[in-house]
Amino acid sequence: MQLYFAEDLSTTTVTLDKEESHHVIHVMRLHAGSTIDITDGKGTLANGIISAANPKTCVVEILQRKQEHLPRNYALHIAIAPTKNIDRLEWFLEKATEIGIDTITPLLCQRSERKIINEDRLTKMVVAAAKQSLKTFFPVLNPLTSFKDFIDRETDGIKLIAHCYSSERKLLKDCYTPGSRAKNVLILIGPEGDFDEVEIELAEKNGFKSISLGDSRLRTETAGLVACQSIAFMNQ
Repeated sequence: MQLYFAEDLSTTTVTLDKEESHHVIHVMRLHAGSTIDITDGKGTLANGIISAANPKTCVVEILQRKQEHLPRNYALHIAIAPTKNIDRLEWFLEKATEIGIDTITPLLCQRSERKIINEDRLTKMVVAAAKQSLKTFFPVLNPLTSFKDFIDRETDGIKLIAHCYSSERKLLKDCYTPGSRAKNVLILIGPEGDFDEVEIELAEKNGFKSISLGDSRLRTETAGLVACQSIAFMNQ
């Protein structure tokens, strides 16, 4: 199964954007009369037939909406500091999307070495990973947000901050119980130099619990992926 993306599947005719049209016609070499599967990234999976095989504006007639997929019974939000080497952040986005995540917020911290990101490029990578792994719910990638602005926001569910300081910390598995009333979980992952102590103190004052992801010191993108996989595994 190959999955394609269109923002709106509510109409009987869908025109794919330039990038998707190019992939359908030039890369996959499909033609008028070929059937394809399309998702809107919001849970809808539809089947359609190509009526106009234009490599810039491919038109698809929707035959049926196969099913309305339901989201998972929990929501995972990871706020993570972009790495100096952007390839590492891109790797995290791709793998976290494949595993399953709902929201990702790039976090600008005191010790962040990268202070600018290409949001459009990262969003395209998330969409590509979601299609490749046959997800019909796509993660939301938020704009780069400063730590202080982010920490002041009201958030429902369990709030955790992972760091390497020797202060009292519990393991992630001891702070999250799948199936509990607080099903949503937000986890903060710091930059290569870790959060500074002021940020940790501020987070704890705003209801975040300090956690450890194990005995090993992990790179930022590895820590993010360990957190993502741990939550997914506990909810199996």
